[in-house]
Order: sequence, then C-alpha cells, then structure tokens
Amino acid sequence: MSTTGQWDKKGMDIAFEEAELGYKEGGVPIGGCLINNADGAVLGRGHNMRFQKDSATLHGEIATLENCGRLEGKVYKNTTLYTTLSPCDMCTGAILMYGVPRVVIGENINFKSPGEEYLASRNTEVVIVDDERCKTVMKKFIDERPQDWFEDIGE
Repeated sequence: MSTTGQWDKKGMDIAFEEAELGYKEGGVPIGGCLINNADGAVLGRGHNMRFQKDSATLHGEIATLENCGRLEGKVYKNTTLYTTLSPCDMCTGAILMYGVPRVVIGENINFKSPGEEYLASRNTEVVIVDDERCKTVMKKFIDERPQDWFEDIGE
C-alpha cells in the first residue's frame, strides 16, 4: 500500500461512523473525514446535517470541512477526504477550492456524481472502495425517504 493510502481503512471507518450517526439523527446517511496524509491525524469529521439543522448546504463533505475549523491553505494540500458517497457538484467544488489532492469514496452505486470525473480531470486522485456498509445504509435511506433524498440532491 502506498504511503498516501495507509490511512484508508481508518478514514473510511470514521466516515461510515459519521454516516450512521446522521441516519440515527434522522438525516441523510453521508459521512466524511479529512486526514493528514503524513501522519494520519484526523483534521475533521462530519456528516450530512441538512435535516438536523434545516440547512440547504450542510452535506457530509461540507460538514466535514466545517468541522476542521480554519486551516492554513497549505494544510489541505497533503490530505485525503473520505466520503461515504460520490460527492455532488457543490462538494466537488469545495474539494477543488481547498486543493485536497485525494478523495476516497465509499460507494457510487446509489449516486454517481459527474464530480468524480471532474475531480480526476483536475488532477485529484479519486479512489472508489465499493464499501458494502456505505451502499446498504444509503439504499435503506433512499428506500425509506425517497422525497428527502431527491431534495438532498436537488431534484
């Protein structure tokens, strides 16, 4: 395993914990985590909070970045963002804005954003891990609350 990928299990486990927490709170089960590639330090973690906070923008990746607090721009340049689901256009933009060089995605079966290809075209490493836990909780949510899912993705 490359040095960059040595924290992948840790990062995906944290992202999934966050997704489960979001689901238990009555929200969309999408979680995230930002890890420093050099030492594995968790800089922030979060989950989709749109329903819990009546927010139009608190997707899992955005909540993760929010929970990192203010970081110097150079810090993001040596991180990996872990997310349980393919990042939407808004979250893709945040990843690019801060220059996060690597994104590890739990699954892209329930939702595949064009953001994946856009990230790759902008030299961001995109890794899909096809995590069964992520697929299962997301499918369960979509089946139980399709109207809320469509609202979350802007449909």
